Amino acid sequence: MARVGGRNLAMSWVAGVICIGIVGALLWLSLPMLPVLAGFAGDALRTVMP
Repeated sequence: MARVGGRNLAMSWVAGVICIGIVGALLWLSLPMLPVLAGFAGDALRTVMP
């Protein structure tokens, strides 16, 4: 996509790095929810399976 006319390669790299940083920050913020999610999934599976 950077080679399309009117697109700057450096700007596309900067935008890509910013996007990766935002996704990484969102994953970092969601880490404390993993034990809660695992407990919820375990409880749901225990109630479905007799």
